[in-house]
Amino acid sequence: MGALTNFFGDFVNNIYRPGVEFSDIAEILIIAFFLYHIILWMKNSRAWNLLKGILVIILFALIAYVFHFTTILWIAGKTINVALIALVVIFQPELRKALEQLGNKKYFAGLFQFDDSKEKLELFSEKTVNELVKASYEMAKKKTGALIVIEQKINLEDYIKTGINIDAYVTNQLLINIFEHNTPLHDGAVIIRGNRIVSATCYLPLSDNMELSKELGTRHRAGAGVSEATDAFVIIVSEETGKVSVAHNGELVRNVDAEYLHNKLELLKIGNLDSGKRIKIWKRGGRSNEEKDIQ
Repeated sequence: MGALTNFFGDFVNNIYRPGVEFSDIAEILIIAFFLYHIILWMKNSRAWNLLKGILVIILFALIAYVFHFTTILWIAGKTINVALIALVVIFQPELRKALEQLGNKKYFAGLFQFDDSKEKLELFSEKTVNELVKASYEMAKKKTGALIVIEQKINLEDYIKTGINIDAYVTNQLLINIFEHNTPLHDGAVIIRGNRIVSATCYLPLSDNMELSKELGTRHRAGAGVSEATDAFVIIVSEETGKVSVAHNGELVRNVDAEYLHNKLELLKIGNLDSGKRIKIWKRGGRSNEEKDIQ
C-alpha cells in the first residue's frame, strides 16, 4: 500500500505544471473573444458555406499526408499561396463590411465611451415608427411596390447621391405619394436618416446570393443587397403580392405582419435590433437560412 502511495505521489510530482500568470489568462480570453466573433461573423454570412468547403479540402490534405500521396501534397503545397489570395478576393464584400462595422460594435462603445451623449439618443422618434408601419401596410393593401432603406451607423451617402434629394419629415402620406404608380419618384429606393427622408429614386446594389428564391424580383434583391453591404434596415412592399418583407444583415424575412415590423422598428429606434428576441419562424422547403417566412 505504501509503495502504491509513493508511486502516485511521484507521478503527481513529476507532472509538468507550467506557471500561469495573469497575462496568460488575459491573452487566452482575448483570443477566445476574437475567435468567437470571427466564427459568429462567418456563421451569419455566406462565408460559412465556403468555410465548410475549405475544411473538407483540409481534411482531404490530411488524409493524403497520412497515406503519403506525394503528388497531391505537392499540388497542395504549390497552390496554397494562390489560394490565400483567392480567399481575400472571394471574401472581399464580407471583409469590407466586417471592417466597416468593427468600430461600430457595442462592445467597443462599452469599453471606450467616445461620446456618451450621442449613444443615448434614439435613432428616430415613435412618430416615425408609426408612420413607417402605417405607410407600409397602406401600400400593401393597394399593392403599391415600395423600397424603404433606414440608415443606421454605416453612412449611406454613396447611395443617397444616386437619388433625388428630398429632406422632409417622414409621413405616411409622403411615402405613399412617392411610391404611387406612374409618379416621377416611384422607381428606386427611399433612404431615411433619423426622422427625415433624405433621398428618393436611389439605386441600390443587387444581391448576388443564388440561394434567394427565383420568384423574388429586383426590388427584393436590391433590398437584400444593401442589407448585405451595410447595416441598413430595409422595408420592402411587393407590387405583385402586396406582402411586406424586411431585410437586415443579409437576411430576408418575408410576409411579416404589422406587429412584427413595429417591434423591429422599436428595437432599431433604440439601437438594439441585433439583441432583440427572434420571432419564431419556419423555413419552407428549398429556402436558405437567409430567406424566411413569418407564418
